[in-house]
Amino acid sequence: MSEKQASYLLAGQGSELQRLQIQSRVWEPAGRDLLAQLWAREGAAALEVGCGVMGWLRILNDWVGPNGKVVGIDVDEKMLAGAQHFIQDEALQHVSLLKDDLFQTQLPAHSFDLVHSRFQIAPLGRADAQIEAYLRLLRPGGYLVVEDPDMGSWHVNPESPAVAKLIELIDQAFRLGGGNFNSGRQLPVLLRDAGLVPKVSAHVVALEADHPYLRLPIQFANALRPRLEKILTSTELAELIEQVEADIARPGVWGTTFTLIQAVAISPTR
Repeated sequence: MSEKQASYLLAGQGSELQRLQIQSRVWEPAGRDLLAQLWAREGAAALEVGCGVMGWLRILNDWVGPNGKVVGIDVDEKMLAGAQHFIQDEALQHVSLLKDDLFQTQLPAHSFDLVHSRFQIAPLGRADAQIEAYLRLLRPGGYLVVEDPDMGSWHVNPESPAVAKLIELIDQAFRLGGGNFNSGRQLPVLLRDAGLVPKVSAHVVALEADHPYLRLPIQFANALRPRLEKILTSTELAELIEQVEADIARPGVWGTTFTLIQAVAISPTR
C-alpha cells in the first residue's frame, strides 16, 4: 500500500462504511444516467477504483451485461468486507473484489473497457498519477469516468452559520492532508492535460428534512477530528458540532449536496 493511500482520510472506520453506502445510494441515479449514454461491447470489463462498500458495483453489474465482468478494488479490508456483503445481498453475479493498490496494481495493463473513480482524487492529492494509472488500465477506446466534488452548492436551508463554518473547516482539513475537496473543478483540465477530450456534467441533489445525508458535515468532522483539532481546540470543535447537530435537527431544515462533477473521456486508440 502506498504511503498516500495508507493515510487515506477516512478509511477503516465503522461510521465511514455507513456514510459510503448512503453516499453511493444518493449518487447512484446520476451514475446510472451516465452509463445509459455509454455503449458496452459484448463481454465488457469494468473496473471500480476505490469501490468502498458499494460504489458503482450494482450499476456496472447491469452495464456489462450477462457475459461481462466488474472488478472492484480497494486498499481497505473493512471496505471490501462491506462490499462483499453488498454483492451477496444484491446477488451481483458479475462482480468480483480485489485488495489492490492503484499505484502498485496487480491488474494487467489495458484490460478494461471502462474505469470508474469517484471521490478518489479529492482525498489523495495525486491527481496526475491517478489519471495516468487509470489510463494504463484502459483498453484503447475505453471509457474513463472520473467523479469528484465541488463544495459550492453544499448548504442547508434555512441557513446555518455553524454548518457553513464546519464545511469550511472540512475544506481546510482536506488541504492539510494534501487533498482538495473542490477537485471536481480540476477534472476538465486534468483530462485535457492527459491528452483526452472530456465531456463534463454536474449534479446537485436536494435533501429533504431528516435525510441522513444532511449529517454529512458531522460525519466528516468526526472522521477528520485529528486534523480539525489542529485548527480548533477540542472544546471548540465539540461545541461547533453540537451546534450543527441542533441546526440540522430544526423542523423543516433541508439542504443541497455538494456538486458532483462527472468527467467522461475515451482513451486514445493509438
